[in-house]
Amino acid sequence: MIRTFSYIATLVVLAAGMYIYMRQAQSSSAAVGVSSPKAAINITGVRNDLLSIAQAERRYYVLEGKYASLDELISSNSLSVARQRAPYSYEVDVTGSSFRVVAARSGDDASGAPAELSVDENMQFSQSQ
Repeated sequence: MIRTFSYIATLVVLAAGMYIYMRQAQSSSAAVGVSSPKAAINITGVRNDLLSIAQAERRYYVLEGKYASLDELISSNSLSVARQRAPYSYEVDVTGSSFRVVAARSGDDASGAPAELSVDENMQFSQSQ
């Protein structure tokens, strides 16, 4: 009788754990604004890349007194981020006193991922569908 009760209690605990895990996976995807965990992981990686590029721009500005293109950042070894993270590619728009790093998605995506993510010199993120 005790073995049966222990077995049933173990199954109940496992079921509760699986339920909590599934709810966490759904809520983490919803927090990023996408409908799948894989898309949430991709968006998080893209945001981290954008942040790295923006920080490299700020460091370059301190050293050189101007903002640089993505090619200049890479060639000066100020940046070690790749030019793209599928399905996004990166681009830096530079004006005299500001910059904007843009990640643009190529192709259609049904997961709800934004078509464009960007960060500016104030480290403000924005996105568009």
